[in-house]
Amino acid sequence: MSDQTLLSLNNLTLSYGKNTVVDRLNLEIEKGELIALLGPSGCGKTTTMRAIAGLMTPSGGEIVLDGRDVTRVPPNKREVGLMFQSYALFPHLSVFENVAFGLKLKGMRGSDLSARVGEGLSAVGLGDYADRRPADLSGGQQQRVALARSLVMDPKVLLLDEPLSNLDARLRLEMRTELQRVQKANDLTMVFVTHDQSEALSLADRIVVMKDGAIEQLGTPEDIYNRPESAFVADFVGFENIFTVETGKLKGKGEAFTLPEALPAGAKGLAWRPRFVRLGEGAFSGTVIGAAFVGQMREYVLETPLGQIKVDVDASAPAHSLGQQLAFDLRVEDAVILKR
Repeated sequence: MSDQTLLSLNNLTLSYGKNTVVDRLNLEIEKGELIALLGPSGCGKTTTMRAIAGLMTPSGGEIVLDGRDVTRVPPNKREVGLMFQSYALFPHLSVFENVAFGLKLKGMRGSDLSARVGEGLSAVGLGDYADRRPADLSGGQQQRVALARSLVMDPKVLLLDEPLSNLDARLRLEMRTELQRVQKANDLTMVFVTHDQSEALSLADRIVVMKDGAIEQLGTPEDIYNRPESAFVADFVGFENIFTVETGKLKGKGEAFTLPEALPAGAKGLAWRPRFVRLGEGAFSGTVIGAAFVGQMREYVLETPLGQIKVDVDASAPAHSLGQQLAFDLRVEDAVILKR
């Protein structure tokens, strides 16, 4: 554990009855980091977050927060904030009263309470909304109230469960910016759970990609997006043409084949994003079975002996029609090498 580590999960094991959901997970999070737990439903990300919050007792391992073992410490004694997906605001209380609720439970009153709530609302840009009710606010404003309610409790770690999933596309972009601003301005340590790769890539300092209760890959957004280490991670971040390496050949859902170029030593697979498939040249050919214009790009699906190949080309390129036979190339220099 480094001097900067604020939260450490050591061999954390989480189970529901005899069913192990997270198995001996190890993760260190530094003070001031924004960490995303990313993965499909059932991968263990939400269960891990619940354990950090104290809402689930581990069946093995430990949770250490700021040098203190909190594995079996009650949620209200952990100094951990939790922002729910549903916001969980009290509809009959004003914005001020919602934000003040937890502070009142801790015994804060009077001018101290007013000052702390005011600071929290100002931090999220809602200083003029203290007297409103949740029903009078937009979805984005309600989320800011929920964020302020967590901030005023001065948590050492703030946990967010799918924080942007209830917002439309425009508000989602606004709240990404707001979360980043608040997190950096307050030097907060945040852990958020999401199944949305674009959300994780745009917000996180580091991303933990989870699969079957284990960490599949941990790295910066650039690492995860550009250098996935496994077929699972590659597929999750948009490498739609993924092949395994078997006895020196590439194998997908169709025939195994040999590339003109030598395969890298130790490669377990190769993956190409659709935009890195070279269309109109190369030793391979396929039939267009799908074609779509999507603004700046044209998307094609080719039926080939190798299986289906997805290709993206600039919209300024000549359009191709269904049933057309096209040459294409898969070059090793354009691929990501998969380690597993």
